[in-house]
Amino acid sequence: MESMEITKEFWKNRSVFITGHTGFKGGWLSLWLTEMGAQVHGYSLEAPTNPNFFTLTKLRERIKKSTIGDINDYSLLLNSLKFAKPSIIIHMAAQPLVRESFNFPLNTFKTNIIGTVNLFEAARKIDELEAIINVTTDKCYENLEKLEPYNENDRLGGNDPYSNSKACSELVSSAYRTSFFEKKGVKLASVRAGNVIGGGDWSNDRLIPDFFRAFDTNKNLLVRYPKAMRPWQHVLEPLSGYILLAEKLVNQGNDFAEPWNFGPDYKNAKTVSWVLSYLKEKVHSKNWKIKEIEQLKEANILLLDSSKAKLRLNWEPRWTLETALDKIVDWHLAYKQKISMSDLSIDQINSYVNQQIK
Repeated sequence: MESMEITKEFWKNRSVFITGHTGFKGGWLSLWLTEMGAQVHGYSLEAPTNPNFFTLTKLRERIKKSTIGDINDYSLLLNSLKFAKPSIIIHMAAQPLVRESFNFPLNTFKTNIIGTVNLFEAARKIDELEAIINVTTDKCYENLEKLEPYNENDRLGGNDPYSNSKACSELVSSAYRTSFFEKKGVKLASVRAGNVIGGGDWSNDRLIPDFFRAFDTNKNLLVRYPKAMRPWQHVLEPLSGYILLAEKLVNQGNDFAEPWNFGPDYKNAKTVSWVLSYLKEKVHSKNWKIKEIEQLKEANILLLDSSKAKLRLNWEPRWTLETALDKIVDWHLAYKQKISMSDLSIDQINSYVNQQIK
């Protein structure tokens, strides 16, 4: 197949409002869109970690406006949207961690559900708006611990606060799509991906950031679930799907205003111990060991069926897990060597776009 059919001209000078732009995933998306000429307006809390992708890639200098604010601050959110006059909103602001949701369930539900409602309510007042993408998660499905992949018609659910809150965010999307946005001519879609990895992620309680923290401090890595199987994908994989979907929503309308899965190839489902062994070999790190603490209940493997995105969006995963991990190692070593992280990240985006699908 030819290189990815993302239309750079579509994005040039287009106003895009991204919530959660200071986060890992939102930062990569903001960088990609600004590189294509989009006028990105960001709305988010301060970057959640130090160091972080947003600061290292100097995104504040690249985007049109960066507003630091809570998604539950309706007045500030509305004013920011009125200033941006966006054609497209991509909603990524969230409390994104399963384990954090056990510690702070109220904040998780408030941010992930009421925050989504706040955004949709404010968006209804923006006349220039053409499309909204609500970013949720693969964990929004009711996980029956089955081996078959989940498709967009499977039942929503979630037994932990994070998963449940994201399932609720999907239901909110459905209600606002039918009750308000269809009548207004705004196309609203939701997107589901999970186990996203990439350079510039320093989040707590995530395997690869924990690995590099241990590597940088020359300590053993403590691992909770070495035998857990996860479907890993580089952050650029789902982001490419969101970009393609946004173009379709604007250009072709309501036929694409629905939920979408963007998951990795099943061959990229590997155990935690496999990923750690691969990274350990690449960077010659010390050994790791199981962390002997009481474990919270987390779901076993959950696979996504992305056949709809492959068929209707011509979207396809491009990087093997090995390639994704190599890119992460390259990114982290460049960071340690104080290389321009903006230039290196853009190089990785270009490498991804030009990768031929085999």
